[in-house]
Amino acid sequence: MEYWDIYDINKKKTGKTTPRLGCKLEQGEYHIVVNALIINSEGKILVSKRADYKPHGLMWEMSGGSITVGETSIEGMVREIREELGLKFEEKDGTLYKTIRRDDPPADFKELWLFRKDVDLKDITFPDGEAVDAKWVTIDELEQMVENKEIIGVRDFTREDYEKIISE
Repeated sequence: MEYWDIYDINKKKTGKTTPRLGCKLEQGEYHIVVNALIINSEGKILVSKRADYKPHGLMWEMSGGSITVGETSIEGMVREIREELGLKFEEKDGTLYKTIRRDDPPADFKELWLFRKDVDLKDITFPDGEAVDAKWVTIDELEQMVENKEIIGVRDFTREDYEKIISE
């Protein structure tokens, strides 16, 4: 069973843990969720399609998930990319771009990690079966996917965020 470290409102570990399944965080307790914004040299964003058995099945998303007990945010991010896409990224390749505190249950800190990497879609293997497809999209295509309700988990980051990242 997967366990999460519990953090306080200042993103400090409390010393407590909780099982992911049936997670019950108290008021003022948080866990950490990570998402990867993988951008290639053309300024396109890598998105993957969720397996049909998962909540929001067959919708697109950016790779990510919750970090587990004892992991740092970047360790969890690199693990999620490996598990979901079969890609071996290194911690040194990631840059923490933004952290957002979300108070809706289960409360969390959502961290967006930026990776600048050209990935050939043929190299993506989906080893854990959580994702079934991947593609590169432009900012405009990403916004169209949001409008069409084809993608989840990207609303915490604005077009301005994406444009700033791509232009840097």
